[in-house]
Amino acid sequence: MSRQVLLPQASAEISSPAITAFARLMRAHALLRRELQSEVLSPQGLTINDFEALLHLSREEGFRLRRVDLAQRLTLSPSGVTRLLDGLQEAGLVEKAECSTDARVTYAVLTATGVAMLERLRADHVELLRSLFSDSLDEEEVAQLAELLGRLPGVEEGLCAADADA
Repeated sequence: MSRQVLLPQASAEISSPAITAFARLMRAHALLRRELQSEVLSPQGLTINDFEALLHLSREEGFRLRRVDLAQRLTLSPSGVTRLLDGLQEAGLVEKAECSTDARVTYAVLTATGVAMLERLRADHVELLRSLFSDSLDEEEVAQLAELLGRLPGVEEGLCAADADA
């Protein structure tokens, strides 16, 4: 006996181009993450979340950010960011700092070792992005893609000025 799967009819609110865009965006995201992980991060023993945390910290004054703000930028729960930072702290890439004016606040601070790690990763990361994009898109198209994606709700949240301008 075969099972028949019934799919809802596409409504007028969700057009076929929207479904296609969503599917392509999800596929591109998965492919980019896989390449970044396997080609750049795994050889250094890092995950994508580790890398994103280090990048966010590197772009802040004093290389420090409140842990709650870092969790928001990484879309992690407070316990998720604690686990992430525990691993980075164990590796010597970040350290924990207390707030001198509010005992409830703690900071994640990028260490000199963390800065050195980012410097080692930077060239490979830039080369990966260049090879992935330049094979299919010219510079103007990449800028247009970034601008279009930036219009989606929530995409700009968590980006610092350097991210938005890059």
